[in-house]
Amino acid sequence: MNQALKKQIAKSTANQIYEAYPFLWDRFGERGFEHTEKDNLHHLDHLETAYDLNDKQVFLDYTIWLEKVLTSRNVGADLIIDNFERLIGFIEAEAEQKEKEFMQQCLQEANDLLKGSNLKKGG
Repeated sequence: MNQALKKQIAKSTANQIYEAYPFLWDRFGERGFEHTEKDNLHHLDHLETAYDLNDKQVFLDYTIWLEKVLTSRNVGADLIIDNFERLIGFIEAEAEQKEKEFMQQCLQEANDLLKGSNLKKGG
């Protein structure tokens, strides 16, 4: 996936998230939006690395780290799950077949991991 496409997907994902959750504007403002966009670039970079290495665990390990970082900043796992669901949709429309299947599986497994983590916390 080329950098221009990753930037497009990251921006579109951030736009969708902030449209779906307008309270994020009040809570985090423009700076938060920019971080959401950058975070999505990081998600896509890690997905691409996992794909290049043919190792889903690379993305799952990143997801575990991401949850720790974002929950420490009062961003719940539910927003990460929502974000990953949105990425699944954008990847469906934009990525090549083999890459798309791998990345979507990574994102789904990451969401399953996050949902399991939430259950353990009572969330």
